[in-house]
Amino acid sequence: MLRKIIFRSGIVAVTGVALLSMVTYANASGPISFSAGAESVIASATNTETVQIVYEENSSMSMDAGVESVLGRAGDVNQIKQSDIDNVDFWGYRNIGIAQVDNHLNVREEPHENGKLVGKMSNNAACEILSVTEDGKWAHIISGEVEGYASTDYLLTGMDAVKKAKEIVKPMAVVTADGLNIRTEPNTDCEIVTMIPNGESLELSQVLDDGWVEVYLDGDTVYASAEYVTIEEKLDTAITMTELLYGEGVSDVRVELCQYAKQFIGNPYVWGGTSLTDGADCSGFVLSVYKKYGITLPHHSGSQAQYGTYVSMNDIQPGDLVFYGYGKTINHVAIYIGNGQVVHASSPSTGIKISSVYYRTPITQRSILID
Repeated sequence: MLRKIIFRSGIVAVTGVALLSMVTYANASGPISFSAGAESVIASATNTETVQIVYEENSSMSMDAGVESVLGRAGDVNQIKQSDIDNVDFWGYRNIGIAQVDNHLNVREEPHENGKLVGKMSNNAACEILSVTEDGKWAHIISGEVEGYASTDYLLTGMDAVKKAKEIVKPMAVVTADGLNIRTEPNTDCEIVTMIPNGESLELSQVLDDGWVEVYLDGDTVYASAEYVTIEEKLDTAITMTELLYGEGVSDVRVELCQYAKQFIGNPYVWGGTSLTDGADCSGFVLSVYKKYGITLPHHSGSQAQYGTYVSMNDIQPGDLVFYGYGKTINHVAIYIGNGQVVHASSPSTGIKISSVYYRTPITQRSILID
């Protein structure tokens, strides 16, 4: 079946209604592509009076893949049966598993507690379950770039996993340009906030009808040209152990501080908070991590940027602070952890997480630790 959705400002051609379908939004500024869950995104972003839906039969299109067709048959996510989900693709997973843990679910090279760690899954991260050991205690999984074994005690599977995934999956704007300008308003005359590199994802707020998308950047609402993003529904995946390592020659205190900070990945973001377990904002997270090592910092990212000494990106070390913001105005801070990455309290929807140090353009870097 082929579905066409016609807008007054352009045409949206939807190929099929399955999860893997793609949608192209054509307008004066260029195309925007949608994948999983595109229909719900469009529906929430447009006025129903502007939409005309036309169905055309096309026998080459499949209705058997994806959550939308399953929900269409079941009527309600709570009515899904096991037979409904067999051999169905959900968000790119044929046999989806969802981690349910307080902190992290360890992924090991072999199916036993002493197996070498190859990665970690945060709460609600997704994986493909390849098989389960005969005793039922371990699942052989792939999650992102991580392949190994995870305890089935902390994995939702089958219908429970599909229902949880439907709850937590988020539409993301994935950058397709070499560098995407992020702006304060949906026009080219306003201030550029920062530049986002190719492949980075931003949580989608809404698709505007004038060639722009509204997205969240560390909790702030900002805008990007729809021409240079693809909209995809995504689930979090495992972090590789490489992402948790450092280079040689780093002092013990820096390694300890970074290891300590990473214990709290997946914990909530709370505006004004300083609790590493119950919730912190970006500067509250940094303040509380540094406090453990005898360093007192103010609860304000701009003020924290006045401490210590400037360090270039060529000389930055794990434990140093990286600051971001609008133009030259600082409003966000992260801890550099080595390997080109930072850990930070990002936003209410993502909590404490690891990102590329260049997930947005840094304003400055400061070294505060005394080795």
